[in-house]
Amino acid sequence: MADSFMGKAATMEIPINSNGETLAEDDSLEQAAKIQWTLDEKDLQQVMVSGPNLNETSIVSGGYGGPAGGIIPTSSIKGSGMHHSNSNQNMSVEEANRGVAVEKLDSVKKWGINTYKCTKQMFSERFGRGSRTVDLELEAQIDVLRDTKRKYESVLRLTSALTSHFYNMVQTQQALGDTFADLSQKSPELRDEFGYNAETQKLLCRNGEVLLGAINFFVSSINTLVNKTMEDTLMTIKLYEAARLEFDAYRADLEELSLGPRDAATMVRIEVSQQQYQVQRDKYERLRSDVTIKLKFLEENKVKVMHKQLLLFHNAISAYFAGNQQQLEQTLRQFNVKLKPPGSDKPSWLEES
Repeated sequence: MADSFMGKAATMEIPINSNGETLAEDDSLEQAAKIQWTLDEKDLQQVMVSGPNLNETSIVSGGYGGPAGGIIPTSSIKGSGMHHSNSNQNMSVEEANRGVAVEKLDSVKKWGINTYKCTKQMFSERFGRGSRTVDLELEAQIDVLRDTKRKYESVLRLTSALTSHFYNMVQTQQALGDTFADLSQKSPELRDEFGYNAETQKLLCRNGEVLLGAINFFVSSINTLVNKTMEDTLMTIKLYEAARLEFDAYRADLEELSLGPRDAATMVRIEVSQQQYQVQRDKYERLRSDVTIKLKFLEENKVKVMHKQLLLFHNAISAYFAGNQQQLEQTLRQFNVKLKPPGSDKPSWLEES
């Protein structure tokens, strides 16, 4: 812009008089200044409209007109920032992994200490050197449940065997009835006798299928009661017994620390042990309450289920061996027992192969 100004000034006509003095010098200088201001304003607008791309600019290190070696491209600054960002991300990942490892190590350490305390308490109880917390009423209820479960498992095993044997008998009666019917067609002299026996065996087979439906319903209900309802309560009892062992282990540890010296380090250990003892006590109390509630509901459910199933079993067996087909079918309708369609118990061709 300075060169442009100098070029414009060189081509300007400055009037002079006969003595060589300039005429209206102030006016000429003022006009030149206005021309330069107009040119500067146009150049500034052009820079604002079509300025250089910031991504392609350079930062000069040093003063104005410094050497080209001091120019630092802005692209290198951006790349350096990305490198620092990646480094920070890598450091964050490493810190997160380190934190996870520390948490796992602490978890393993706590598990080891807890296992040691419980094992020590268990051996102390077995050899009669340690004391254990006992709820006499609850322990008696648990023993009754375990004995009841063993007896119900025996009932389940025997009725399952009865079902299998009776099923084979029904299949034999069906085959025998088919054989009698075939012989009645091929033996004219004994047609009536074979026919009577064929009808009798077929009737017994139909009644046997109805009785099988009742026995299968009885077995299914007993199986649900024993292997689901009772087993769920026993799982809660196992958790309760484990919590009782942990509670006694931390109680014994607290008592042992309380009997020792009362220096600063021991007092800190006693305080920590007191907190752990309280946590285990709350867990033990909560599980004991859960076991008490489940035992109560289990007893109510057992009485309700067995009252219905024993009545069904008695009525169905009595009606079958009395030959009362109508009473047998009425018993199944009374207890909403649905019979399976014929052939549904047969294995598929994949199982046969």
